[in-house]
Amino acid sequence: MKITAAVTRETGGPFILEQLDIEDPLPGEVRVRILATGICHTDMVMRDRLLPVPQPVVLGHEGAGIVEAVGAGVAKVRPGDAVVISFNTCGTCPACAGSAPSYCREFFPRNFFGSRLDGSSGLSKDGEPIHGNIFGQSSFATHALAHERNVVKVADDVPTALLGPLACGVMTGVGTVTNALKIRAGQSVVVMGAGTVGLSAIMAARMLGAGRIIAIDPQPARRDMALSLGATDVIDPIGTDTVASILALTQGVGVDYSIDTTARADVIRSGILMLAPMGECAVVGAIAHGQDIAVDGGHLLSGGRRLRGVVEGDADPETFIPWLVDLYREGRLPFDRLVQFYPLAEINEAVEASERGQVIKPIILMPGTPIPAL
Repeated sequence: MKITAAVTRETGGPFILEQLDIEDPLPGEVRVRILATGICHTDMVMRDRLLPVPQPVVLGHEGAGIVEAVGAGVAKVRPGDAVVISFNTCGTCPACAGSAPSYCREFFPRNFFGSRLDGSSGLSKDGEPIHGNIFGQSSFATHALAHERNVVKVADDVPTALLGPLACGVMTGVGTVTNALKIRAGQSVVVMGAGTVGLSAIMAARMLGAGRIIAIDPQPARRDMALSLGATDVIDPIGTDTVASILALTQGVGVDYSIDTTARADVIRSGILMLAPMGECAVVGAIAHGQDIAVDGGHLLSGGRRLRGVVEGDADPETFIPWLVDLYREGRLPFDRLVQFYPLAEINEAVEASERGQVIKPIILMPGTPIPAL
């Protein structure tokens, strides 16, 4: 069948709306009519080929929509079901078997290589193969081929078109706090970068009763948003020694946890230096392979401090995404305050607004999808 998709054909280039052909779902696959999809910073990292993504390609990995067709053997969902599409995994490696699918041993080939494992993508244009299967979906399109493992059925009492960001950005921020760091009531945390991931982490930290929640971001509007969502303190890093500021706020002790969403090595180094003894710094931004992080070894060793990477919030989407929907429904995770909707035809404007920091979480609406009533 014919679909409309935003195709990236050159490194750092624009998204071009093109008519493509999409195959019928193979065994284990699910064709989803996409209602909306979030734009994530990782999409820009893939566009700029800082990750091993081939071109031409259809990106997009925060899709939400309605199941239209299923391949042989699919039992989890059926046509008509509302779903959110998250990352793809093998389901059998030690990480997947141990309920840690974000560390699947086949994570890169199943999410970044632009094809199924057999080398096909399911997308083409006039016989020209177009790379797809990004995060097992490529949801910058009116329709996407996903997999039984990475579609999550969601309730229909919350607008499906709103829920795409739960698949990555919101899940990463909340999961880092609740799953990876397991922040407890009264503990302190610094969040470096108040975008979707950082603000989701702040909401989660408030929900868990963290004592001091400090947001660091250069943009006044994002610092204000952080305060409104639960931060107790905010810091403008421009012209500021952030480590000294954190130590001053904590009477020289430092914080229990720091979370880096910026993927900048200098910021990560600061995140380690502001830790109290036994503190932990989580790196969640899409830092490039080969990028070194300078660590003060004595500081790390002497206080038993820890530095770790966190992928997708250590979450299992099958159970975590429905929980996030429940939190939203209860008013405990108002992530809708972060979003702004754009039609598919304005995807480049949405990306530009995101990269300039004018919008926290753009969501692309496919033709015919109304703006959700929030």
